[in-house]
Amino acid sequence: MTVQAPKSITLPVSRLRLGGIERYVLSQQVRSLGIALAVISSLVMLIDFVEISRGVGSDVDLSAIRIVGMMLLKSPAVIIQLLPFVFLFGTLAAYVGLNRRSELVAMRAAGVSAWRFVLPAAGAAFVLGVLTVTALGPAAASADGLFQRERTRLSGSANGVDADGVIWLREGEDQRQIVIRAAHQDRANARLLGVTFFIYTTAPDGHRAFTERLDAASASLSAGRWHLIDAVGAQTGQRAVRYATLDLPSSLADEEAFERFARPQSTPFWSLPGQIRRIENAGFSSTAYRLRLQQLLATPLMFAAMSILAAAFSLRLMRLGDLAKMSAAAVVLGFGFFFFNQSAAAFGSAEVIPPFVAAWLPPTLTALAALTLLFYTEDG
Repeated sequence: MTVQAPKSITLPVSRLRLGGIERYVLSQQVRSLGIALAVISSLVMLIDFVEISRGVGSDVDLSAIRIVGMMLLKSPAVIIQLLPFVFLFGTLAAYVGLNRRSELVAMRAAGVSAWRFVLPAAGAAFVLGVLTVTALGPAAASADGLFQRERTRLSGSANGVDADGVIWLREGEDQRQIVIRAAHQDRANARLLGVTFFIYTTAPDGHRAFTERLDAASASLSAGRWHLIDAVGAQTGQRAVRYATLDLPSSLADEEAFERFARPQSTPFWSLPGQIRRIENAGFSSTAYRLRLQQLLATPLMFAAMSILAAAFSLRLMRLGDLAKMSAAAVVLGFGFFFFNQSAAAFGSAEVIPPFVAAWLPPTLTALAALTLLFYTEDG
């Protein structure tokens, strides 16, 4: 009796490979995306150049090269926010070009399903979204943070101090809490100006009582200690005492008083979870940072949804043969998406709806609308 060796199981890998049609359509889409990105980037950089010239350039004398350098720091963050429009208009332009050359008609007449070239394009958009969130976005956020610090430094050098308004911080542990109020911050010299420290102690029963107040002309954070200059302190029921200098222990890291509450847009993706923990430990609301984190996580889905929606929209109108209406509808669709996304973000920031819902609702609805339209166009 002979025993036959079991036959090897082969997976249909060829089905996962892109055919000639898919590669051609994908190349056309990538080309159109590059053109759309170049146009939108040019407009953004031009607007930023004028804004920096009129804003920072009016306070200090800046050369054109210096303004261009600051523009290159600021513009990437704005361009990344407008990338959904790049995928919308770029994909529409790609399929309009295929439609004008009657290539889509030939593909459909040959029995090629729209899913064969729409899904690979959506997958490429998803991959580009992941790359944007994990690599390009953090680089743009860091550049935006450098721009904000450089603009603050230049404005501070012209005005003496920063004019960012009142700053509130809180730190401490279970036994003691410190609330810090500063009239201004001088980031160029890493100082808080016009500072008041309100010190509270916590009893074993959890009751918190005010014990001491310290007012100082300036305070700088270094090596885990606040260094106060020209301070006046008074404990409850006692006379005020003046100090030329005074050191207070701090639980904040160096420069954290300036960097921990940076704008959510200036915080890189990989730093957002730690940023959220530090802000919540300090007793402040982290809603804006949670919303920003969820928006970044939803970015790949948004890119893929916009790609599918643009493709499905153009396929349906291809049968109607009205490219003028398609272009007008694309513009309306883009502005409608922008308004809906901004409205959801505003509701999320105001804590009307949870940050998770505010971030994921626009891309989810866009994806569902795109798939519905594509099913209706392809399968009737």
